Amino acid sequence: MKNANSAVDRGRRAVRDIAPQGVVDLRGRTDTAIRLSYPRDAVVVIAGLPGSGKSTLLRAWSGSAAVLDPRGTRSACEARLPSWLPYAVYRPVARLHHLRTIRTRMRGSGPLLVHDCGSRAWLRRWLARSAAGAGRPVHMVLLDVGAQEALSGQRARRRLTSPRVFATHARGLAALLDGIERRGPAGATGFTSVVLLDRRLRDTSPRARFTDGPAS
Repeated sequence: MKNANSAVDRGRRAVRDIAPQGVVDLRGRTDTAIRLSYPRDAVVVIAGLPGSGKSTLLRAWSGSAAVLDPRGTRSACEARLPSWLPYAVYRPVARLHHLRTIRTRMRGSGPLLVHDCGSRAWLRRWLARSAAGAGRPVHMVLLDVGAQEALSGQRARRRLTSPRVFATHARGLAALLDGIERRGPAGATGFTSVVLLDRRLRDTSPRARFTDGPAS
């Protein structure tokens, strides 16, 4: 039993806790036993291209925080509207409802995980202002896996984004990454931290926790 307990202790010590501040670039890291520690009132935006693995990461973390996903809002709207009505017709209403839901939940308690590509500067500013108005810190985890990997992810899940929309997101995220690499935290104004993950770390599903105290 002593040897077994020692092995468990070594496994526990191997997990590295990181309390993100500023830009935390984990791309290229080979030590994959990482746990991101956030305060309990944090809003964490999971960003990346469509197909980059945002939903997979959100599912892995959903036991720790409430998830706000625009697809849930879309499904709720679809359930109340005629099936023949195209989504394009009520997309603006669905998006507005989703933003209102985010703002309402920010005014409550408990950690929040927000599913968003992160490619739209105006939406990043809105999220940062809304979180600040609610007295919450806002963080971002950005999946930088590349366009081809993201397209492969779309094909695997059999849910394809139009080339025009994908290109728009790709340009927006490229501009965000360029700003972060040139200006550091100022490249993502209003965010307490931006954690950059690559494909390797995404596939190992780094852990996350929300705590009242500092990371141990």
